[in-house]
Amino acid sequence: MHSLIQNRPAASNASLVIPTALIAVIGVALGLQSGLFHRPAPTVTVPMTLSIEPRAFEYRPAGEFYKNGFAVDAPKAEVVRAHTLSITKFQITTAEYDACVADGACPVRESATESTDNLPVTGVSHDDATAYANWLSEKSGAVWTLPTDEDLAFAAGSKFPDDALGVDPDSKNPALRWLADYRREAERKASRDPAPQALGHFGEGEYGLADFGGNIWEWTTTCNRRVLLQETAQEVEGASDCGIYIASGKHRAPLSSFIRDPKGGGCSVGTPPDNVGFRLVRDDRWFARLFFAFR
Repeated sequence: MHSLIQNRPAASNASLVIPTALIAVIGVALGLQSGLFHRPAPTVTVPMTLSIEPRAFEYRPAGEFYKNGFAVDAPKAEVVRAHTLSITKFQITTAEYDACVADGACPVRESATESTDNLPVTGVSHDDATAYANWLSEKSGAVWTLPTDEDLAFAAGSKFPDDALGVDPDSKNPALRWLADYRREAERKASRDPAPQALGHFGEGEYGLADFGGNIWEWTTTCNRRVLLQETAQEVEGASDCGIYIASGKHRAPLSSFIRDPKGGGCSVGTPPDNVGFRLVRDDRWFARLFFAFR
C-alpha cells in the first residue's frame, strides 16, 4: 500500500505531461500544415532592420513612482538582454504607412507631409501604428510589433534620455521636487523647426539606430504606470493604464492611444512632443507566427 501511495504523484505528473506534449505536437503539426512556420515571400517593401546584439545596460523604467507619499525618480537597474533585437533602423515612412492606407488596412494619417520614402510618418495614433504593424505582418510573412520603452532604450544606447530629477528620494521637502521639475521643463523647449525631417537628419546612435531623439517621439507598447515603492526601492504596488502609452524621444511622454497630434492635447504632464510617429521590432522567435495567427 505504501509503495502505491508513493507512486501516485509520479502517475499524476505523467498524466499532465502527456496531454501537454500531445497538444504541443498537434500545434506544431497544424503550424507546419498551414505554413505558419514557413515565411512566405513578402508582397510589400520590408523596412530596413538592425540587429542589436545581447548586452547588459542600465535602464530607468517609465511611469510615475512614489515613496512615502512623495513623487520620486524611478530606480535605475541593470537589465541583461539575452537575445538579439531586430528593430527598424529608421522610423516608418509616409510612403510605407500610406501603402497600408491604400490597402484599406490603416486609417488616413492627419499630417500633411508628402508621401515619400524619405520622410517619417507623423499624425498617427497608437491604434494606427498597431494597425500598420498587423498589416505588415500579414504582408511580409514576419511578425512585427511596436517596441517597448525598454527596447528603445536598449537600441538607442546613449541617445536614450535619463529623465531623473536627481532629488533625494528620502527628502520630505516637496519644494526640491517642484524646483527640479521646473528646471527640467524649462530645458524642454519646443524645437525651432518642428517639421519632420528627412531620414538620417538627426544622425545615429552607437548601435546604428537612426533619428532617435530628434523631433519625432515614438509610440511604444509600454503602458503608463503608477508605482508605490518600499524603503528598499522595491515595488509595493503598481497600477497600469493601458489606455495611455509611453511615447519615447527627447523625453518620455504619456499619451492616450487615440492621440495623433500631441500638441492638441493628450500629454498628461509636461512639454508635449513636437510630433509622434513609430518604428517596429521584428519578432524572430520560431513560434511568433503561431501566436500571431491565433491572437
